[in-house]
Amino acid sequence: MIKVTLTLDDDTVARLRRAASRSRKPQSQIVREAVREYAARLDQLSEEERSRLLEAFDRLVPGIPAKPAGEVDAELREIRAARRRWARPRRRADRS
Repeated sequence: MIKVTLTLDDDTVARLRRAASRSRKPQSQIVREAVREYAARLDQLSEEERSRLLEAFDRLVPGIPAKPAGEVDAELREIRAARRRWARPRRRADRS
C-alpha cells in the first residue's frame, strides 16, 4: 500500500471518524471503500443522462422506416456486393 496525504475540511474529517467508529474499521479502509464506490458510480449514467438518452431514443425510433425482412436482406446483399466491387484485391501469401 502507498501512504498519501490528503487535506480534508473539518466536516469531512468528522464524518470519516464517525463512520470509522460506527463500523469499527480503520479510517483508511473507510476512505478506500468510499473511493471504490465513487469510482463505480462514475461508470453509471446519472438519472438526468439516462432520461435524456431515453427521450432521444423515443424521438428517433418512430422515424426508422419499417421494412419487410426480405427487403432488408436484399439491401444488405447489395451493399456487400458494392463493397466487394470497390475493395482492393487481397494479396495472397506465396505458398512455396
